[in-house]
Amino acid sequence: MPPDLPLARILDGKALAALIRADLAKQVADLKSKHGITPGIGVLLVGEDPASQVYVRNKAKAAAEVGFYPREVKLPATASEDEVLAVVDEFNNEPAIHGFLVQLPLPTQVDPQRVIDSVEPSKDADGFHVVNTGLVAMGRGGVVPATPLGCMELIKLARKDIAGLEAVVIGRSNTVGKPTAQLLLRENCTVTVAHSRSKDLAAIVRRADIVVAAVGRAEMVRGSWIKPGAIVIDVGINRVADGRLVGDVAFAEAVKVAGAITPVPGGVGPMTIACLLQNTLMLCRRVHDLPA
Repeated sequence: MPPDLPLARILDGKALAALIRADLAKQVADLKSKHGITPGIGVLLVGEDPASQVYVRNKAKAAAEVGFYPREVKLPATASEDEVLAVVDEFNNEPAIHGFLVQLPLPTQVDPQRVIDSVEPSKDADGFHVVNTGLVAMGRGGVVPATPLGCMELIKLARKDIAGLEAVVIGRSNTVGKPTAQLLLRENCTVTVAHSRSKDLAAIVRRADIVVAAVGRAEMVRGSWIKPGAIVIDVGINRVADGRLVGDVAFAEAVKVAGAITPVPGGVGPMTIACLLQNTLMLCRRVHDLPA
């Protein structure tokens, strides 16, 4: 690596998320005072997954902070699929809840796709329902999944105009990889979606002005893969043997080469929660025929 490159700008997702929440709090206060409306967000947690519990707790805290009405339902890990679907139906039909999500992963006896398909699209705060994914793919509205939305906010923090840049998304999941690629296409980037079967992944990544790593493999993307000056968005969060949380990118290496990079933790994670609240407020405005 060239020794004279300055360290990358750290894209502080925690600070940006705090700004978004402050703006949301103002909007919610305005909704309450002018229209008597309180946005409501629901969360269903099934089982005792430690990471999910922390994430749900952070969501509830952020929702309360901005003035939402938060409702959380917890079911045991032994819950049947019908019991999970019953709670989804309850949220679908509860007027005080404007957006909700089912925390993934679900226990093995519950089909996650069937659960997602049962969510009312107009209350789909996660943006995972096929109606919303289709609308987003076609550029016809819909609900953009929170993590891709957060990734785009962080990319724009590094560089406002990204038209014409070459972007590589590592990972092709329906929840992160594919929708992030679609959002980058919408911004007129040239987009490559790479994955576990891509040949010479390092060479593909070295071409990229923007790298979004979302594969769930600890520090897979090495600093030598990064084009000098590139924007690097690390979606991964992995716990390694010594207990540390690390991303999909080898941060200590990449920070010496990249132009801007997200840390783990403190990068994409806080933005996901902030963007989830943004989605819920948008859904609340829609149901009440109020301008966004």
